[in-house]
Amino acid sequence: MLEIVLLFFLCKKIGVMATQKGLNPGRWKLYTVISWIAFEMLGCVTGIVVFGFDKNNLIELLSFSILCAFGGFLFVRYRLENLPDQEH
Repeated sequence: MLEIVLLFFLCKKIGVMATQKGLNPGRWKLYTVISWIAFEMLGCVTGIVVFGFDKNNLIELLSFSILCAFGGFLFVRYRLENLPDQEH
């Protein structure tokens, strides 16, 4: 549940950045959500391959997945930051 709240605030931040760049904020928020989910799934699969799946290491797998999901946000933010600013 906390991850959804975090994603909400991160999407809000991306929307503000996209507006400053003169881009459609809804599109970049969608990119953030898709990237978050994709990187979280990738982190989950990678964690299972590396650590194995067991009820004893479930917290570690979930933590690794959330860190990878945050990496998805950082990827979108990096792409957005490298676009030129809107000229007035």
